[in-house]
Amino acid sequence: MCGICGYFGRIIPDDPLPLEKLSHRGPDGRGETMGPGYRFGHTRLAIIDVAGGGQPMYNEDGTVCITFNGEIYNYRALREGLRGKHVFRTESDTEVIVHLYEEEGPAGLKKLDGMFALAIAAPGTAIMVRDPLGIKPLYYRVDEDGIRFASEIKAFPSAEGLEEFPPGHLFRADRGLEPYYELPQYYREDLDWPQALGELRRRLARAVEKRLMSDVPLGTFLSGGLDSSLISALAKEAKEELHTFSVTLGDSPDRHYAAMASRYLGTIHHEYVLTPEEMWAALPEVIYHLESFDRSLVRSAVPNYFLAKLASEHVKVVLTGAGADELFAGYAYLDRFPGWDDLHRELHAITAALHNTNLQRVDRMTMAHGLEGRVPFLDREVVAWGLSIPPWFKKDRRRNLAKWCLRAAFSGTGLLPEEIIWRGKEKFAEGTGVAAILAAMAEERVRDADYGREIALGIPLRSKEEYYYFQIFRSYFGRGRAVELVGRSRS
Repeated sequence: MCGICGYFGRIIPDDPLPLEKLSHRGPDGRGETMGPGYRFGHTRLAIIDVAGGGQPMYNEDGTVCITFNGEIYNYRALREGLRGKHVFRTESDTEVIVHLYEEEGPAGLKKLDGMFALAIAAPGTAIMVRDPLGIKPLYYRVDEDGIRFASEIKAFPSAEGLEEFPPGHLFRADRGLEPYYELPQYYREDLDWPQALGELRRRLARAVEKRLMSDVPLGTFLSGGLDSSLISALAKEAKEELHTFSVTLGDSPDRHYAAMASRYLGTIHHEYVLTPEEMWAALPEVIYHLESFDRSLVRSAVPNYFLAKLASEHVKVVLTGAGADELFAGYAYLDRFPGWDDLHRELHAITAALHNTNLQRVDRMTMAHGLEGRVPFLDREVVAWGLSIPPWFKKDRRRNLAKWCLRAAFSGTGLLPEEIIWRGKEKFAEGTGVAAILAAMAEERVRDADYGREIALGIPLRSKEEYYYFQIFRSYFGRGRAVELVGRSRS
């Protein structure tokens, strides 16, 4: 994981690259370079080829340059296909991308399996690409002289004119933006229950296995909920020693279940117990890194911030359960969609919106502490299968049971205690006990008149609590374009 920034254009500004603003994303090193029509910067979190994978990186003759943020899980297979065609100087996935581009051009970049945002400068052209779901962030601004890009909003002098680079898109200087990936639109009415469950088990296990690739210590977040517990259990099957991490507020529900899962799996478990005071004090730092004032995101980002801080003291990579609720109908608000087609459309919509909602939370809170977060549920093959499963396999309305097929797929396997597999859904902020405290503390500190004045100005605030977060957000990012870039949770 890393931070990237730079320019493309006929005139390259001579102001310093914003590497300091991205230093939290890459505490292990930084580099910058420039050439005809480009200038690139990079801050590095060293995960693969720790000694040799520094960036920006060039091909053999220095004509192609890349700055890259992410992980490519199929880089070894891609490298094998390039054997004999190039002289590899590193063992990194970054160098594979450079040579793949040399051989196949932009079409080759569509073969990348992973999470990524990258920029490539080559003779006569400029390329930018973002992964299919938008797991890794990228923003850009176009002006009369060229394009400025970076991993986070804070790396730009201001947010005015800024755009979020869309997930699943590729930019070429001669063609502009073009999509290379679309979420599957339709579910399969003919899919039977055993097939749905069996393939789900296989694909999720494979997604976890892929994401255990690392040259540095790796662990998992473990809240005690279904999603993180499944990821931890599948990871533990492949790793003799696994560190797991949880955060809690006193004797919250998550604390009991996380301890239960850890004992059952035999993990080395680490727990952080939050206090209301430190949680409240951390809000400015959390919102600065999160780049959002959305109430649901901030609520879950606060414990996530402390969780990532704890994990970063022991490992450099964590696997998380993000994405399962969107794919398998885990949220309570989805009960408002009684029609199966309506429910499927909503699941499709919130999965497509992950890039600036829950995935933004995962990325920003982990990277705030120089920690890489990986999301197996958002593996492309898991997503494709998840969206093909009929919605009536996801919600058992007779028992008011969410994520039915996901639970059933692993029930009876011995992977986890049945009590955890069939545990009811609680949002991360609710399971940790954070949500109620934040709401009450904000209510005490916000005057009705101040909240009403902001609403009258047209700012889309949904509560006094969100107004409080907005005041912090605007102190860092202002009111204008930055507000428009904030993704809004629907749950």
